[in-house]
Amino acid sequence: MAKLVSKVYGDALFEEALEKQEVDALFEEVKSLQVIFAENQDLAGLLDNPKVGKEEKAGIIKEVFGGRVSEALMGFLTVIVEKGRQKEINAICEYFINAVKEYKKIGVAHVTSAVELKEEQKAQLLEKLLGTTSYQEFEMVYQVDPSIIGGLVIRIGDRVVDSSIKTQIYELRRSLSKLQIS
Repeated sequence: MAKLVSKVYGDALFEEALEKQEVDALFEEVKSLQVIFAENQDLAGLLDNPKVGKEEKAGIIKEVFGGRVSEALMGFLTVIVEKGRQKEINAICEYFINAVKEYKKIGVAHVTSAVELKEEQKAQLLEKLLGTTSYQEFEMVYQVDPSIIGGLVIRIGDRVVDSSIKTQIYELRRSLSKLQIS
């Protein structure tokens, strides 16, 4: 259900951003909004509180964000509160951000290595990813996991390229276990 809600509202905000030609501005605003809600748990808690009425919550939104965000985002936040979807604000923002990244051809690559990669290796990897995908830009997220022994695991969206030694050993073990000795 939460995925459906985030998709419906995220798509609506994205369509409005396209229609008003405010994709970049709303993208930045929504990223800032996520930070605000992450850093101000009291605000999120207040908006989630069932004892606070919808009108009061809408008033809080206007008081906190009025004059600080665009009319489009203000109207969007108001609709979310009026429809009782304030618990989904973060998921909706995340969906919208991902939609804009796809639209702008910005990929997010999660790279896991056994050891910290050097800057030149990171640059080569970025160049290779740009050359082999349809993305024009990448946000790179690096992680070190010694348990993969060597190689890389690269995840972009739902695609995974796993060249880790750990996986190669596992595959070899699986292949060998299928062999029958006569």
